Amino acid sequence: MLINMNQMLEVAKKEKFAVGAFNISDLALFRTVVETAEAENAPAIIAVHPTELAYAKDDFFKYVVARISNSKIPFVLHLDHGDSMQSVLRAIRCGFSSVMIDGSLLPFEENLKLTKEVVDICHELNVSVEGELGTIGSMGATMEEGVEGVTYTDANDAKIFVEQTGVDTLAIAIGTAHGIYPKGFKPELKMDILEAIKEKIEIPLVLHGGSNNPDYEIQQAVKLGISKVNISSDYKCAIYKKLREILSTQEGWDPNNLFPECIEEGKKVVKQKMELFDSIGKATLYANIDAWRCESL
Repeated sequence: MLINMNQMLEVAKKEKFAVGAFNISDLALFRTVVETAEAENAPAIIAVHPTELAYAKDDFFKYVVARISNSKIPFVLHLDHGDSMQSVLRAIRCGFSSVMIDGSLLPFEENLKLTKEVVDICHELNVSVEGELGTIGSMGATMEEGVEGVTYTDANDAKIFVEQTGVDTLAIAIGTAHGIYPKGFKPELKMDILEAIKEKIEIPLVLHGGSNNPDYEIQQAVKLGISKVNISSDYKCAIYKKLREILSTQEGWDPNNLFPECIEEGKKVVKQKMELFDSIGKATLYANIDAWRCESL
């Protein structure tokens, strides 16, 4: 069942659990997430970055939309870190039910203006919109690029941003970073910032960079009001670690011989994240929600 983010997170917020958003860019990753969600009766968000969308091609998402639309489990197909109006419109044409417009690196007023423009278009199409305020670090090259580069979200700015944009969900910066943290590095989430933001705004809050954080921190963040947690690196690392192991011990070139064991390793991580978010078994809460519909552009 394909639904939008409002439908997904309204239930999660009310019932005080979080839904995992798992980035995918090919069939192996997609199967890992969808089959785990179906096996565990857990709602899930299929997240796709613009670079992942470009890699997988538009036609692949015709299959993605058909597959999740015909499932009994509620799914959202979500554009992650949309970087322009063009990427947002492309996602909508591909059948995405939710988009993120990431203007977090822009000055506050420019971020607000861009996000408002996206909201005005998407709400006409029943497409949910996620904005971002504050900046999330990246562990792509060096530790210094990570949490040291975070601009924490200000609660008062968040209130103004939500009121003036009409955004449906808000990604906030409280100390996470994208990617896998270097050995010996210990991230620490600023729960006081989360609590301050929660007091100011009512819409569901999103935590990016959820991979590789201590479980107890993620659990605490969910208890304090995070409704969506983005996961990418953790489960992909499990899949490709297994693939490297297989390729190092045997000759092989057929995906049907290489990837089944890799998918199973990825499923273990996805399930563990769903347990962490308390989303396992929660798909039944969506039984009376209508499937999402959008008129194509």
